[in-house]
Amino acid sequence: MPIPATLYYVDVRRLVPAALFLAIFWHATLYAAKPPKNDRPILVCYGDSITAGYGLPDGEAYPDFLQKKLDALGYRYKVVNQGTSGATTKDALAGLPFVLRLHPAVVIVEFGGNDGLRGLPVGASRSNLDQVLTALENAQVKILLAGITLPPDYGPDYIRSFNEIFRDLAARHHVAFVPMLYVNLVHVPGAIQDDGTHPTAKGSAIIVDTLFPVLKPLLHKGR
Repeated sequence: MPIPATLYYVDVRRLVPAALFLAIFWHATLYAAKPPKNDRPILVCYGDSITAGYGLPDGEAYPDFLQKKLDALGYRYKVVNQGTSGATTKDALAGLPFVLRLHPAVVIVEFGGNDGLRGLPVGASRSNLDQVLTALENAQVKILLAGITLPPDYGPDYIRSFNEIFRDLAARHHVAFVPMLYVNLVHVPGAIQDDGTHPTAKGSAIIVDTLFPVLKPLLHKGR
């Protein structure tokens, strides 16, 4: 069945305050913050509002559910949520130095939705993500790339070019890949918030179940 046209709509005006705050304090955070002291490997969830848990209470974003799943299955990873509402692939590239300072073992990369919704040039989005993946590879970080798509009213040509960003980069960099992050929650009642875009707590849990089979080969157990 086709994906509802409202599913990926984002009211950019609601995200402007967060974007302005990010612009003002980005560089201070980038160089002042220190990675948490931790004896477990770091798994960073790096993305936009889907990762950040926009519209959800603390503890209900998908990285929180991922931490619970890893703990229950005996994986000793510490999940760090580096999601920012309204972030684009350009922001992903700008914030990468801080992510690398965490010395992560694994990074789940979830960006691009806001680029597409704003109609940004596909070539620029592709270049930004390409540089993000290259930098993570050079740091010997294991990567899971999560793709997303756009509503039908963006037109078949733009949507096709947009979707190809993720497929092509996954193949080029030989990284673990989930082509469509929402594939298993699109038609599940109660999985999407009233804004028609962001997952509920139920949706966050479904996202983890979607990611985990692809993520599992990147993980190890033990000390």
